[in-house]
Amino acid sequence: MIQTIFRKVISGSEDFTENEKEYLVPFINDDVVSSENGIYKLNSKYRVGVIKIKNKVATLNDLDNEHKNLKLDINDLNGAYNNDLVLVKRVFNPRSSFKAKVEKILYTNASSLLVYVNNGELYSVKEGIKLEIKKDFSSYEDGNIYVINNKTFEIEKEVGNIEDPKVDQFISLFLYDELIRLEKYLEVEAKMDDSNSRVDLTNLAFTTIDPASAKDHDDAIYFDVKENILYVAIADVSYFVKENSELDKQALLKSTSIYLPNKVLPMLPPALSEDMCSLKENVERYSYVFKIYLNKNNEIEKSELFEAIIKSHKKFSYGRIDRVIEGNLDKYNETEKEIFDYLLPLYEITKKIRAKRLQKGYDFISKEYRQKLNYNLELESISIEESTASHQLIEECMLLANIEASKKLGSIGIFRIHDEPSFQALSKLVDEVNLLGIKAEVKSSVHETITHIQEKAKHSVLVEEINDLIIKSQSQAKYSSKNLGHFGLGFDSYSHFTSPIRRYSDLVLHRMLKTKKIPEFIDDICEHISANERKVDQLVWDYEDRKYARWAKNHIGEEFKAQIVDTERGLAKFYKEIPGLRVHLDNYRGEKLFLKIKVIIKSSDIMSKNIIGSIKI
Repeated sequence: MIQTIFRKVISGSEDFTENEKEYLVPFINDDVVSSENGIYKLNSKYRVGVIKIKNKVATLNDLDNEHKNLKLDINDLNGAYNNDLVLVKRVFNPRSSFKAKVEKILYTNASSLLVYVNNGELYSVKEGIKLEIKKDFSSYEDGNIYVINNKTFEIEKEVGNIEDPKVDQFISLFLYDELIRLEKYLEVEAKMDDSNSRVDLTNLAFTTIDPASAKDHDDAIYFDVKENILYVAIADVSYFVKENSELDKQALLKSTSIYLPNKVLPMLPPALSEDMCSLKENVERYSYVFKIYLNKNNEIEKSELFEAIIKSHKKFSYGRIDRVIEGNLDKYNETEKEIFDYLLPLYEITKKIRAKRLQKGYDFISKEYRQKLNYNLELESISIEESTASHQLIEECMLLANIEASKKLGSIGIFRIHDEPSFQALSKLVDEVNLLGIKAEVKSSVHETITHIQEKAKHSVLVEEINDLIIKSQSQAKYSSKNLGHFGLGFDSYSHFTSPIRRYSDLVLHRMLKTKKIPEFIDDICEHISANERKVDQLVWDYEDRKYARWAKNHIGEEFKAQIVDTERGLAKFYKEIPGLRVHLDNYRGEKLFLKIKVIIKSSDIMSKNIIGSIKI
């Protein structure tokens, strides 16, 4: 409301309600705003905007014009913090024409701050800014972390000390406004009591293939080799989570599960995510099933979608199925043999489907680093997860179901969209790979350019690094009520259907397909879950970076192998002992991108996650 009032003042609007006029009276009395003939104006000495703080630099994002944004001294914020709406007064300064100070906080979203003690002073954890308060903290232990009221500065919660790895989860959840994950789960009374008849598929030997540690099994598959029919069964979450129920509202708020190295913070209560909605082995479960008919050319001839009841006859890990595909069947029973007998021919079919898909889409080969924590929640080791044959088998089956789901939507629905990179991004990519010795050029289309670079990179020792540059050049995928296609996958239409336990988008799609109705606020839903997806990614990175910083602090003075990954900021990334750890180089002198070096760790600050190292000369 306050932001709206000042936007009206700045734009010269005459459309003010009586309440809005009353709100402006104190500002008129203080000569901040003038009023003449019903028209309000902001005094030229003042600006109104939102505070943004990054790397201890404060900026006023001006409500009037982004080109009028101002840099502010951290000491001139007058108690304002990130995302606060503030009134700023410009003060003449002979050295730099003018400077600006926060005169008044107009609105703050935060009622609490996460702070820590350092030499008797309080600092904000997020920005590292010293707080100017009267209360004496000289007797408090350095590194102690507290939640304080940002108005009274009274302590609301003692979190712990930064030396204790157990505080990392709370820090990340607080900084990214996800403390709801620590609240008690809603009580769930989930029963399989559907009065409508469901298709009984319990006789079919469905299987789930997931990471060995998985507890939430969203999807199961079965392939009828004789009829060339693929069944993709997805947990029927929408049966148990009714639209606009308290459970649904909480699921929307969370919008996705959070996967930390040591645990999952689920979107849905474990009673659903790990039990009634999970397609557990040898247990009958409600599911929403795509029956996909493939022709001799492995193209979709038609598909049927219906509610069913299935039973997963066996759960497998990706590793076990990789061994099966490689011909190492290990010891198996009759049920496993039945499943292997259809998985092997299905794998050959999905290989052909994948090859055809990549003629238009892309194979972005990337490694995912998985942190392994010990019982003290300290970083113990890193495993590298790559896309294997079993991953690709399941991926192609899920893609087929997602495509078919999107086709059943009208012009408005819930789509997963991905724009192609801009010409500028593509040109920059070509310039970067050329600097690495890859003779590439911009071709007549984006697809041709990217595949051209990938082909050239095959003959280079920097295949993985160049692929990372290609990925960085891409825009971020998001959700939209309008179908704009998915560039990266090469699909004209695409939706998320296969993971309703962990993604709210899939739950919404299931409801739409069942009811043929579009939620009233579908655009708001798409915007919210897209924003939350990005936020959760940042939360996980924050948590993992703090684990890296803890590890680095225990290895000060030691030497490690690294690679230059950012020439502008002088960043290197470890690639052998603890791959993925990033370190700022204090003696960076313009070394070439992706140059392999030896780095000695000099310091590590757990609070800021900043690791400093030196290139060994």
